[in-house]
Amino acid sequence: MQLPNPLIEGHLVRRYKRFLADVALADGRVVTAHTPNTGSMQQCAVPGQRVLLSQNDNPKRKLAWSWELVEVDNFWVDINTHRANRVVEEALRADVIAGLQGYAVRPEFPFEKSRIDFMLEKPAEKVLLEVKNVTLCCQPGLACFPDAVTLRGQKHLRDLMQAKHEGWRAVIFFLVQRGEAEAFSPAEQIDPEYARLLHEAQGVGVEVLAYRTAVTQEETRLEVAIEVQL
Repeated sequence: MQLPNPLIEGHLVRRYKRFLADVALADGRVVTAHTPNTGSMQQCAVPGQRVLLSQNDNPKRKLAWSWELVEVDNFWVDINTHRANRVVEEALRADVIAGLQGYAVRPEFPFEKSRIDFMLEKPAEKVLLEVKNVTLCCQPGLACFPDAVTLRGQKHLRDLMQAKHEGWRAVIFFLVQRGEAEAFSPAEQIDPEYARLLHEAQGVGVEVLAYRTAVTQEETRLEVAIEVQL
């Protein structure tokens, strides 16, 4: 997935009010950027961190700047949760995800009272796939989700279990944005109910996949599957 071009470098001053961040640019200006991430952004919103912003001069926008990447442990991390689904969709359509090749791809599929990120379909099989963007490491090399209690995420796991009971193939897909991560695990210490539901979901046949991304100043793309530790 190509990133906006050009990206402007700065250093984080502070993140506040959830969707706002003040960033000091190289020319001495401090600008306020939209933060497209609803999580706590633990490890990714530390004052002084190197960040990259995009700029949009559309007069209808409240803020011209958007926060796109942050450097953590010498790796770029894509914090834009709105882009996560597009990265996965690009990989699905390119048939590069093992076990999920050859499907027609339909985004934003209504199921129960939710919208699941993707419905995949080919003759005699339908798959529901929900994507979660992962930017936290609970231990060195171990990515984890969520970074804050997520009632919405819990509901999605219940939806996937219901889909499985109804005969669907169901997949929860963790898009790991930390370049040092070699494995993935639920963040039980942050949201024990989410961790419990993930274990339960796997137990009834919901597939749990984790893929690490490769993030550069030009693009975010799927790189490699990593171990899931439950």
